Amino acid sequence: MKGIDTIHQLIEGWVAAKKIPGAVVDIQVKNKMKWQAAYGTASLDTIFDAASLTKVVVALPAIMMLVQSSKLSLQDPVQKYIPEFRHAEVTIEHCLRHISGLPSVLPDFRERYSKSDIKQLIMAQELEFSPGERVQYSDLGLVLIGWIISRLTKKPLDEFAREAIFMPLGMTDSYFNPPANLHERIAPTEWDGNKYLIGEVHDETCYRLGGVAGSAGLFATAEDISKYAKSWLYPEQYSLWTRASVDACTQSAFHGRGIGWQVQDSPEGILSCGPHWPMGSFGHTGYTGTSIWINPVDEVTIVFLTNAVHLGRDHVLKDLRPILHEAVLDIRVD
Repeated sequence: MKGIDTIHQLIEGWVAAKKIPGAVVDIQVKNKMKWQAAYGTASLDTIFDAASLTKVVVALPAIMMLVQSSKLSLQDPVQKYIPEFRHAEVTIEHCLRHISGLPSVLPDFRERYSKSDIKQLIMAQELEFSPGERVQYSDLGLVLIGWIISRLTKKPLDEFAREAIFMPLGMTDSYFNPPANLHERIAPTEWDGNKYLIGEVHDETCYRLGGVAGSAGLFATAEDISKYAKSWLYPEQYSLWTRASVDACTQSAFHGRGIGWQVQDSPEGILSCGPHWPMGSFGHTGYTGTSIWINPVDEVTIVFLTNAVHLGRDHVLKDLRPILHEAVLDIRVD
């Protein structure tokens, strides 16, 4: 099939050239075609550290559920739910759009095994610009969102995610802090100086928070992330988030940032989906080598999971993703 053959050759070539150690790709088109394949060291049931996909697969839907049930408003200040947060002008929406003014990361974010009080460090951060002024991707804003979810639901974020998102969608291989008996299925990420990380979250800030955060910590298979993607393409088929919530998150982008999602809002097409994906397409990437993109115009979803960081942080996945996504546009089904 046109498109699929190209994708197959591309990924096989990247593995052979040692640009990625392995990968799983899952593509769905118009509820008519589902295609999955595994490459290199991966198999279809490989569990990947999803990294920042956590932001849109856990934190975003959880917040939108709370909005739908009138438990909060996106315009509420973070301080309303986290009184110890000092910046009264920062709202929930600011954090979700990455326009809060918060730093991207903590000054010592690479200190994986630091014993410092990370919550105190986050609360101590100053704003780097006025909220709403510009986009600056911030893990810290999504950490705050995770804490708000836990405080309002009175449940740990991982427990709420399992009950409210994973179980209803049949995401049976999605976890925070996956149990040891699954480690043989988990793609190893980076060498930490003593060992490759397997089943231990790669993101240092999330690790210091116990492996559970609104910014990172999710481990999942491509199959599970694909189920999640489909729920955003066809929300009417599910009872979790409404079409109004999907539209609110994806139809009012600010410099490529919707609520939670990256949104194709420029004819230059500078996002990882590639230059020719339709306006209004939305997705997200994860530092370890993961990505999800949804094309609502052609009804296409693609999940591409790899553990590229296993080869080091200087991997070339940023250059490869647009090539892959452009090939997806060539897929046709009757």
